[in-house]
Amino acid sequence: MIKEIARPKLKNAVLIVAWPGMGEVAYRTALFLKEVLPFKIFAKLEAIDFFKPAGVIVEKGVVKIPSLPAGFFYYYKNKGGNDIILFLGDAQPPLEHSEQLAKVIIEFLVRYKIKFVFSFAAKPEPIDHKANFKIWMVATHPAILDMFKKYNLNILSQGQISGLNGLILGVAKRYNLKGVCFLAEIPFYTVQIENPRANVAILRILSDYLGLSLNLTPLLERAKFIEEEIDKLISYLKGEVSTPAPLSEEDIEKIKKDLATYTKLPSSAREKIEALFKEAEKDISKAGKLKEELDKWNVYKEYEDRFLDLFKDKGNQVH
Repeated sequence: MIKEIARPKLKNAVLIVAWPGMGEVAYRTALFLKEVLPFKIFAKLEAIDFFKPAGVIVEKGVVKIPSLPAGFFYYYKNKGGNDIILFLGDAQPPLEHSEQLAKVIIEFLVRYKIKFVFSFAAKPEPIDHKANFKIWMVATHPAILDMFKKYNLNILSQGQISGLNGLILGVAKRYNLKGVCFLAEIPFYTVQIENPRANVAILRILSDYLGLSLNLTPLLERAKFIEEEIDKLISYLKGEVSTPAPLSEEDIEKIKKDLATYTKLPSSAREKIEALFKEAEKDISKAGKLKEELDKWNVYKEYEDRFLDLFKDKGNQVH
């Protein structure tokens, strides 16, 4: 289930875990760390027991089972403080398998004597996408809340954190591990859009606490771009050309629907799909790979007409 590539010797290691979720808060926060720090892969989680294919891929008349989501373990030797283990999951499994998957990960990492676990999540709120937002936190033990007092975080007194980004912390506690989950507020009408400002807010805390030196400028630039795009969409929906007025509940509902249509996919996945469409337009044998990617993100229905157009006048049929 877990294939080890190496067994690094780590010092006072902390664990950072993330899966795709609302606002891409968790995944993109962890992914940024992987991209800017010299992390090295040391193990792969082959989660065949937790994911089942919903169909097959056809390439040149031959069927094959699509690849299933996986998870990857990375490590970073942090000269400024604790060494870091980073786990990135491709996708969250069906709910009934989530707890078992979390147990597999924690049981594997116990051997590295991890000292602390960090996870992240989004907290949808009725706020504007340019408004100031809060960072909340929950911890495995009351004393840990005091460890982060200087960051002026809000304590979530009650509620729940759905999905593996929350569940992993509960499982870690069962194994006597300590940890926190940082929750970034995001506008509830943008839950399907990446939120770089939320990533930045969490990364600033991690950077200080773990002794990292992170240049967050690329994320801030990305945040400005996304906010401008949302402004354009809101203006379009309201029939305006200037700065949008405060939104009514009806406006919010329409925006949620339209944003879901235009931005359901993470930008990275959207870019990959567009690239695969271009490849398939030149070489129809690439359509199978494209179909696999659409199925992976469960968006085939949204692209179905465009996908089938690839086969027009080519004498091919897909059912």
